[in-house]
Amino acid sequence: MTRFAQVFGAKKPVIAMVHLGALPGTPLHDPEAGVEGIIAGAAADLAALQAAGFDAVMFGNENDRPYELKVDAASTVTMGYVIGRLRAQISVPFGVNVLWDPMATMALATATGAQFVREIFTGTYASDMGVWAPDAGAALRYGQRIGAGGVAKLYNVSAEFAGSLDPRSLPDRARSAVFSSIPDAVLVSGAITGEAAKMVDLESVKRVLPNTPVLANTGVKHDTVAEVLRVADGCIVGSALKHGGDTWSAVDPSRARDFMDRVRAVRGA
Repeated sequence: MTRFAQVFGAKKPVIAMVHLGALPGTPLHDPEAGVEGIIAGAAADLAALQAAGFDAVMFGNENDRPYELKVDAASTVTMGYVIGRLRAQISVPFGVNVLWDPMATMALATATGAQFVREIFTGTYASDMGVWAPDAGAALRYGQRIGAGGVAKLYNVSAEFAGSLDPRSLPDRARSAVFSSIPDAVLVSGAITGEAAKMVDLESVKRVLPNTPVLANTGVKHDTVAEVLRVADGCIVGSALKHGGDTWSAVDPSRARDFMDRVRAVRGA
């Protein structure tokens, strides 16, 4: 059994995002609500997502705009504290993603006992954060040293907020990443958070990676999830589950339930 199957189990798993409130030290942080406010918001979202039946959840710092390529230690530490406070309430597999720092993500996975991580591990991009050139070799070796070697690694190969500087096609870059870095799954994204990956991109990447799980990473909505899961081996969803479909709002329990009802219908079919 692959590590992906060991973690997620479900056919075409759906991973729901728990977007933490802006962390201390970031421009949008609310000092009056403080860390306790971040915990309260995450706890409510987590409860709604688990009640709706999602296969897994992932904790991310999407509110820490503008993003960094090497995050402040306070961000990683605070995320670890928040997840630690919620740990007893988590009843499904969970992952972590510290935008956009693979080393911090691996450290957080070790500290919290996360079963999977999502990151930009490979490629070279021109981005809103400047030139973006992650080092998969360094990140995976670091993870091995600190005890995160067994964590499932989900590679986003089409970075949001960025354009690839690599002249190779997306399928070729994805195929190369699998050969050189051995990810447990490959993720295909849209241009920014909440925007859908192009179906032609999902189809072309899956075509060259028939034996590697390929997931839609952004922008999956209630009325598109059936089409997405026809091609992809699963998906990650966040914005569509929020009140009004707004990325920065809290999870709407009814939208979350409706989404998973549609997923179950697809699986049943």
